[in-house]
Amino acid sequence: MDILDIFLTASFWVAAVRIASPLIFATMGELICERAGVLNLGIEGIMTVGAFTGWLTVWLGGGLWLGVGVALLAGMAMGLLHGVLTVPLGLSQHVTGIGITLLATSLTYYIYRIALPQVTSPPKIEAFQPWPVPGLSEIPLIGPALFAQTPLTYLAFACAALTAFVLWRTSLGVAIRAAGENPAAVEAQGLSVTWLRIGAVMAGSGLMAVGGAFLTMSAFNSFFFEMINGRGWVCIALVVFGGWKPGKALLGALLFAAFDAFQVRLQQVAGGVVPYQVFLMLPYALSILALVVMSRRAAAPRALMVPYRAGER
Repeated sequence: MDILDIFLTASFWVAAVRIASPLIFATMGELICERAGVLNLGIEGIMTVGAFTGWLTVWLGGGLWLGVGVALLAGMAMGLLHGVLTVPLGLSQHVTGIGITLLATSLTYYIYRIALPQVTSPPKIEAFQPWPVPGLSEIPLIGPALFAQTPLTYLAFACAALTAFVLWRTSLGVAIRAAGENPAAVEAQGLSVTWLRIGAVMAGSGLMAVGGAFLTMSAFNSFFFEMINGRGWVCIALVVFGGWKPGKALLGALLFAAFDAFQVRLQQVAGGVVPYQVFLMLPYALSILALVVMSRRAAAPRALMVPYRAGER
């Protein structure tokens, strides 16, 4: 197969959209947090919690959508902890976020070992199956990629659209963005900056956890350690790449996923000549290059990582 022929295969674009789906959930979640003025470095651990709780719920006999709901609630609980520590208490968002990641991952592994002490290989569940859209799924290239995916992929794109609508077309979105730009103005309008920020962190963390649940309930059918594999940190970079705008962040997630899908197929073409580690590095190297080029003019929310206490100026 010629290298250029890779881009003309439906399987490549199907894989790219599938790889992008958990990134879209988590990137939208991180974007909501940062738009409210809170950097959430707990994303890696929160995605791990979502992956585990969603899978465990289904493995214990719950339905798939119940698993998604449990993952959402677990992520929101972690977001509540992060929000309380960083917003009213004003603790370092960097340190707290890393602490949340360590706590979430360690707690997940502990519960896994308690629940499955004798298991050597992760049990499998019946994951979400593709839902082809009649007619649309038969369109060449685009059809299988966009209209023959699992329900969680459709939900990921819906969440991106909903995030953009809420942040830019509703009064709630204006208040959230103002909390990250000029919290004093929010307070002057009689709104609580504290609750706006905590609520945004909880909502964003819930989406991060659903992104983790996608991996165990849609991409794979089991939970294993290190399955998040740095996706959370990639999502933080995607927020910067997108200039804190949902549309551009969505495109960034698709771009990274395309790089990732491309390197897998490129190994089959040139794997005998180039070490495989080079291919594994390729999507990250290209993403860093794109980040440098695209983020030069990006302006972060002015109150991002700046603690705020009511009444202070």
